[in-house]
Formats: sequence, structure tokens, C-alpha cells
Amino acid sequence: MKLQYLIGMGMLALLSCNNDDGQSDAYGNFETDETIISSELAGKIIDFSVELGDEIHAGDLLAIVDTTQLSLQIKQQHAQQQAVTTKKANLRAQVEVQKEQIQNLSIQQERIHKLFADQAATQQQVDDVDGQMRVLKKQLESLETQFLSINSELAVLDAQLSITRDQLEKSLITSLTSGVVLEKYVELGEMTVPGKAIVKIGDLSELDLRVYVSGAQLPSIRLGQQVEVVIDHNKTENQTMAGEIRWISSEAEFTPKIIQTKEERVKLVYAVKVAVKNDGRLKIGMPGEVRFE
Repeated sequence: MKLQYLIGMGMLALLSCNNDDGQSDAYGNFETDETIISSELAGKIIDFSVELGDEIHAGDLLAIVDTTQLSLQIKQQHAQQQAVTTKKANLRAQVEVQKEQIQNLSIQQERIHKLFADQAATQQQVDDVDGQMRVLKKQLESLETQFLSINSELAVLDAQLSITRDQLEKSLITSLTSGVVLEKYVELGEMTVPGKAIVKIGDLSELDLRVYVSGAQLPSIRLGQQVEVVIDHNKTENQTMAGEIRWISSEAEFTPKIIQTKEERVKLVYAVKVAVKNDGRLKIGMPGEVRFE
């Protein structure tokens, strides 16, 4: 993109001039929005069949990163969940036993209190049965409190499993946009890391001709304006295509230093993008001209 920018800016010396037949108003180069698809995981690329020039659609699978370790982690986390679930079931059984003991002791406690009321039981017997009841209830509270710890442990394991599954999904590198493969940065079997570029994709169905206009030309152009785009046909002839002004820079910029004359270097210009439907004749970086009138 930087090279294309410099090439396009290099044409600025011709802004106030016409081409050989004196008709073109601005000059530049074709470009397109490019998307770089990167890996989100570290690992070996075990599937990568994309080739330069392949047409890609949004959602298409581009590459697969080795998922062996992630699969093992998922198995381990499932086993941990099962172990904690079993511990929870055992705890629930202990709670039921404890409740049964409390229920049985409450019957005995009620009987002893009645006997004590009839003076057929001693105070010691009453104190003993009441003490046993307090101990059993404390034990029950302790058991029920353990549910909080087990539930928290299960929640942590669920979160870890969700993270691992998310990483497993990210091992499948898919395209977020449609276009053509412009560059490949890795090969099958290579190691990748998070953030490492895999491929560059660009939509070639419509290209933008970036040109630069002077302040004097600015009042004669507007967004949505239909213009004529001129490209080379051969060494001596040109061919024309229809274009539409899609973007006009809101800020002026100086012409680059590669413009040789001092007069040209001090000019302020505005960048303009002209969208052109590509029927196969246009290529990224290809020069073009625009006729506004």
C-alpha cells in the first residue's frame, strides 16, 4: 500500500496538465481495501490448502492449527467435572443421612422431655439428648456449607471448559470477508503464534482509483459524481470505464517530496477515491486517469 501511495503521489506533477490528448483531469493508481487474516493460537498448521488467486467467501475455512493439546485439556476438564459432580452426590447422600439422624433423635428428644416432665427422666438425660441434637444440626450446617465450595469449583471448571472450547474454535482460521487471496505468509506444517499473519485478502470486484486534485479542481467534483476512467489499452491507445466518486478527503495535504520542482512541492492537494467495477481488466497498482467532465 505504501508503494502504491508513493506511485500515486508521484503522478501529482501532472495534476494541472493534460495527457497526450489533453483530456484527463487527474492521475493515480488502483487500490483496494485489504484484509490480513491472522492466527489467534500458537501451534503447527496442519491444514492449509489456500493458493494465491483463490476466491474466498466470508466464513470459508482457510487453515487449521493443531488442536491435540486442546482436545486433551477438554478431556481432563471433563474428568475433573465428573469427579466434582461425584463428590457433590456423595455430599448430598451424607446430608440425607444427617437429616435422618436428626429426625430419629428428635423423636427420642421429645420422648425424654415428656419423661422429664413426668419426673421419669433425669436432667442429665435431657441435657445429653439436647447436646446431641445441637451437634447433629451443626454437622448438617457444615455439610450444607460444603455445597457452596463444590458449586464454586464446578463454576470454575465450566469457565475453563468454555475457554478451552473457544480456543478450539479459534484453531479453525476462517475468513471474515470475501475476496481473492493476494498474499500467503505461511505454509503447511509451519508454526504460528497469536497475531501472526496467515493470508492477505482483497476484494477485486471493485477497485478504487486514488487520485489527487488541486484546490481549484475541488469545487467541480462531488460525492456520487459519475466520471470517466481511462486506462492503457496498448502503447498508443487508451480504453475507458465508468467510475463514481466515493470519497473526497476533508483535509488538504502537501505534494510529496518526490515531486522535483519547488513549485509543485508546495501545492496543497486533496485525495479522491473513484470506485470502478472490475471486469477483469483492472489490477492493484495499475495506473489510471480520470476525466471529471
